[in-house]
Amino acid sequence: MSAPRLQVLQSLWGFERLRGAPRELTVPERLRRSHAAGFDGVSAHFHDARAVSSWIDEAQDLGLVIEGCAFPTRVEDLRPALELAARHRIHHVVVQGLVRPYDAAEAAPILRGWQALADAHGVPLRIETHRHTLTNDLWVTRELLDRVPEVTLLADLSHYVCGQEITLPVTPEHEAMIRRILSRSGAFHGRVASSGQIQLEIGWAEAHAPWTALFLRWWEDGFVDWLGRAAPGESLTFTCELGPAPYAITGADGQDRSDRWTDARHLREQVLDCWRRAVQRHAAGAL
Repeated sequence: MSAPRLQVLQSLWGFERLRGAPRELTVPERLRRSHAAGFDGVSAHFHDARAVSSWIDEAQDLGLVIEGCAFPTRVEDLRPALELAARHRIHHVVVQGLVRPYDAAEAAPILRGWQALADAHGVPLRIETHRHTLTNDLWVTRELLDRVPEVTLLADLSHYVCGQEITLPVTPEHEAMIRRILSRSGAFHGRVASSGQIQLEIGWAEAHAPWTALFLRWWEDGFVDWLGRAAPGESLTFTCELGPAPYAITGADGQDRSDRWTDARHLREQVLDCWRRAVQRHAAGAL
């Protein structure tokens, strides 16, 4: 049986409105670019059968791993995405829960309902940590992890750094809560944030070095934690998700201040370095 592995994906959303692009890339063009650049797969919306049917065959012919994103407002809203995911045997479904009770007692039954549906369809489920969704608040999410231990998260730490205005140096309280998130995560979405901005230009190494170092450290720690839980042959996904404005900061001309596609490829290399270090740390700890 093969060792657990990392698969780095590219967000199809991340191709929208690229700086200097004369037109929007088609989905097939985005798939081919991702594949040619060495990405293992793509992350895409996965709740509309007609939309998915227009590109899924080509993606799978290229051997791309598929992460499917769904945006339910009720428990039953997730069923179409799970049916599609089961039909096409994709890696997992990510949920951005567009319901905001902001109370763990109200949120817990919703999470249990989504997990039960996913189990019934035989589809791995990841609940994304994301602003303005069910997991908006770091403190409520921490309580949810106690109430619904069967749920696995997808860690997008940028939303907590920006949404909770986590500052540098990170307080011991925030460090402990982030580590709790990492300990329950089975996938990642990646961008570098600060306490005041959801997406910094990672290509500006000196300008944003402290924040980049923080995220690289957290991702590496998360990989080490996952390796301690992973089964032989299991794969962990990390999606490079550098989005267009208003995620990307723009200049006066309305264009991104950096080349997001170049940044995404650079982020992939940094994440692979994190993974190599994590594998070494895990092996050393197991000796």
